[in-house]
Amino acid sequence: MTAAVELEPNPLFEGLRSARVPAPCCVVIFGASGDLTRRKLVPALYALAAEGTLPAGFTVIGAGRTHMSDEEFRNTMRDDVQRFGRLPVDDDVWSAFAQGLRYVTYHLEARDGLDPVRRALDEADRTRGTARNRVIYFSVPSTAVLLLAERLHAAGLHEDSRSSFCRVVIEKPFGRDLETARELNRSLHQFFREDQIYRIDHYLGKESVQNLLVFRFANGIFEPLWNRQYIDHVQITVAESMGIEARGAYYEQAGALRDIVQNHIMQLMAIVGMEPMPNFQAETVRDEKVKLLRAVRPIHPDDALSHTVRGQYAGGWVDGERVPGYREEKDVAPGSLRETYVAMKVDIDNWRWAGTPFYLRTGKRLVKRATEILIQFRRVPHSPFGGSIAMPMGGLPPDAIDPNLLVLRIQPEEGITLRFSAKVPGQAMRIRSVNMDFLYGSAFLKQSPEAYERLLLDCMLGDATLFAREDEVEEAWRLCTAILDGWRAHPPDQAHCPNYEAGTWGPPEADAFMARDGRTWHRP
Repeated sequence: MTAAVELEPNPLFEGLRSARVPAPCCVVIFGASGDLTRRKLVPALYALAAEGTLPAGFTVIGAGRTHMSDEEFRNTMRDDVQRFGRLPVDDDVWSAFAQGLRYVTYHLEARDGLDPVRRALDEADRTRGTARNRVIYFSVPSTAVLLLAERLHAAGLHEDSRSSFCRVVIEKPFGRDLETARELNRSLHQFFREDQIYRIDHYLGKESVQNLLVFRFANGIFEPLWNRQYIDHVQITVAESMGIEARGAYYEQAGALRDIVQNHIMQLMAIVGMEPMPNFQAETVRDEKVKLLRAVRPIHPDDALSHTVRGQYAGGWVDGERVPGYREEKDVAPGSLRETYVAMKVDIDNWRWAGTPFYLRTGKRLVKRATEILIQFRRVPHSPFGGSIAMPMGGLPPDAIDPNLLVLRIQPEEGITLRFSAKVPGQAMRIRSVNMDFLYGSAFLKQSPEAYERLLLDCMLGDATLFAREDEVEEAWRLCTAILDGWRAHPPDQAHCPNYEAGTWGPPEADAFMARDGRTWHRP
């Protein structure tokens, strides 16, 4: 075994060094010529370098099927960081960062197809001092995940020790239903231990999502109200104004339930609903999320239609531009019934939430891009103002006073709004809702890091708090698989598909769905 080389600290980074600096390591990105690498991964790693959170000798090995020299890879990545990165490219920082960029071509089908990767890792250990510490990123199609895992295991690239680590990062989709997710977990465990597997969901890397934990558990004024006694219901909305963006083949197989609900929305619901944890250790946090998901009331397939609404967008206008319907998109079947919109009602059977429903929705080609969590509190049990308010229609009934709302905005305008009632100035007793707002940008006067920056750094540090554990994935699939089974048994009527126009808030059935419970959707 070749002894590791101890590199001199880079003076460009030393003054920026933070406490969260991982041990020297190498990140191997399989699928390095793909969009994820260009748009997210390398720009995120460059931002970490610019902020001084990468160790001396840090190395990136891009592994792809496309032939490319190291210099071509560096030049391409510099252009992509300049185009997609959060921070502008600084020549000195880039020069130091680019010294650690390598590129190799691999062949997954061949038994020795990972030999170029092995040689590049050995060279990084010898010349860069990466000490056999490895993060292996699977930026590959889901169909190639198990084969790549098998090849890494056969090549001995899965090994770690007391003095070194090997971790693998796997992107969604993680299975297509409960059974395939379980099978994928079982298969991966033939090659990697569970503590080596980091299932990434970029939503959990967002600052505003992490702030949910702080908001709930670092403030004494909200947690006592965070239960069925005071909260009427919860709404979680993930709305997108864009369409499927040349992902027709993928969306025909996935749909909105698999693409957004099973991962992003289930994770948000778990954080909103989980019990307080005794500490902020990874397993403690993930234990509480799993407990919440296990408390979700099962939906029998026969009840799927009464608990959900599905939709598909037709052509329409978004941001002043005419856009095609889903069936007109590339690689989409002309008579496709695949859903691009889902709304659903979830009941949680535990002491905290019994009787307080969670309403979840997501959709493509809606009015705007917005992800938010709305907490609607119960109305006052009795209004003393009903008979004394001077209003044109006479006394104001108690339900005319708007309920208090707490809105947690995840994106794009990250912040928190609290809505409460106040008296309108004047002689009459008039009541109106007003907002108290907190905005990240104006409060901290600094740019939030991108989600992949936080998640990649956490993986290098071995902090799995913001990554999904195998039982989290399976519990989320338990609910979604029952819905998929119900939908399969009761396909939508061709005559009513598509059922909402692009540039609207979804199908009218979704509003009727809420109206049955005497509630309405909040408009972000």
